[in-house]
Amino acid sequence: MSFNTISVIGLGYIGLPTAAMFASRKKKVIGVDVSQHAVDTINRGEIHIVEPELDMIVHAAVTENYLKATTVPEAADAFLIAVPTPFKNNGSEIPEPDLSYIQSAALAIAPVLKKGDLVILESTSPVGATEQMAEWLAEARADLTFPQQKGQESDIRIAHCPERVLPGHVVRELVENDRVIGGMTAKCSQAAIELYKTFVEGECVTTNARTAEMAKLTENSCRDVQIAFANELSVICDKLNIDVWELISLANRHPRINILQPGPGVGGHCIAVDPWFIVSKTPEEARIIHTARQVNDEKPDWVIRKVKLAIERFLQANPNRTIKEVTIACYGLAFKPDIDDLRESPALNITKMLRDYHAGSLLAVEPNIEVLPKSLTNIELVDLDVGLKTADIHVLLVDHKEFKETRVKSDYLIDTKGIW
Repeated sequence: MSFNTISVIGLGYIGLPTAAMFASRKKKVIGVDVSQHAVDTINRGEIHIVEPELDMIVHAAVTENYLKATTVPEAADAFLIAVPTPFKNNGSEIPEPDLSYIQSAALAIAPVLKKGDLVILESTSPVGATEQMAEWLAEARADLTFPQQKGQESDIRIAHCPERVLPGHVVRELVENDRVIGGMTAKCSQAAIELYKTFVEGECVTTNARTAEMAKLTENSCRDVQIAFANELSVICDKLNIDVWELISLANRHPRINILQPGPGVGGHCIAVDPWFIVSKTPEEARIIHTARQVNDEKPDWVIRKVKLAIERFLQANPNRTIKEVTIACYGLAFKPDIDDLRESPALNITKMLRDYHAGSLLAVEPNIEVLPKSLTNIELVDLDVGLKTADIHVLLVDHKEFKETRVKSDYLIDTKGIW
C-alpha cells in the first residue's frame, strides 16, 4: 500500500507527537482536533503541550508544509484515532468506560473514507472497542465493506495499535519502542506495519485486535499492582516507624527483588485509568487488579491525614498562631516528574483537598506550568524560592528535578517521594 497522506485524529500528548513523526519523514499529515486553540497553535509551528524535542519537529514540519491542523477531517490514506477514553461519571465503585470520543471520531472520518483506506485505533480502550469502532463505521458507510463483514477482502482495513510511550520521552520512544499491531485480519495487520515502519525502528509484533487492546491494559495494570505494593508498604512502615526508602533500598539488593518507589498515589492517563478497563469487563475475576486500584486511590487520603497531623503539631508548637495564619506549600502538581501533564494527578487532587480543608494560605509550586487550572481557585502559584521561604508546612508531592537540586529541613515536612 502507499500512504501518501496520513490523518491523525486527536492532537494531544500522543496524537501530536505521532503526527509530527510521520511529517518528519516527509509524509503529508493532516492533524484533526476539536480544539481551535490547539489547531491554531500547531499551524503557527508551535505546540500546546510540554514534550522535549517536539517543538522543533513540529515547527520544521509546519514550515516545510508536511503538517497542518484542522477541526474537520479531510480525505487521507490512513487515519489514526488518538482521542481520550475517559469513564462515565455513574457513581459506581467500578467506573464504566466512555467510548463516545471514539464514536465521534469514527463518525467524523466516515464521510471521507474511500476503498483501500486504513483506520487505526490508538486510544487505550477496553477489549472489544476496535470491533465496536468498526461497527460504527460500517453503519455510517454502507457502501463500503469492513473486516467484520468481508474479512481479508474488506474495502477498509482496521487495526488496534496502542501507544506505549513515557511522557517526557515520547519522541524517542515512538521511534525505538516495539509496537503491538492488532489487525482485525492479517491484511489489516500488514497494512498497519507498513504504515508504522515509516518511522518505527522497533519491532512490529502482530496479534489480533482484542489481544492488542488487552496488552496495553496488562502492561499498565502490572505497574499499578507493583506501585500499590510500594504504597501499601510505605503506610505500613510509617506505622512501624521505619524509613520505607531505606527498607526498599535494602530489599532491592536481593538479585530477584525490584520493589518500586512509593508516592502520593498514581496518576496519568494510563496507569491510573487502564486497570479499570479490565475490572469493568471482568469484575469477579480481576481481584488483585481491583485491590491495587483501591490501595493507590486511597493514598492521597493518607497524605492528607499526615498534613493534618503536621498542622496540629505546628499549632501546638506555636500557640500564638491560628490555623488561618498557617501557610502550606505543595511542591508539584503534575502526575510525574518534569512534565506539565496534570491528568489524573494525585498531587493535583491532594492540593484540591487541602484547599477545601485548610483555612490559611495555600501555595502551589509547579515549575512546568505558568497558570493554574481553573479548578485550583484560592491557591497561589509561586516559585520554588517563595514556597521555601514563605511556607510553614511543606508537602513534597512530585520529584521534579528542581526539587531534587535543593534541600529542605523542616519539622513540618511531608515528603511523599523521599527526596528531602
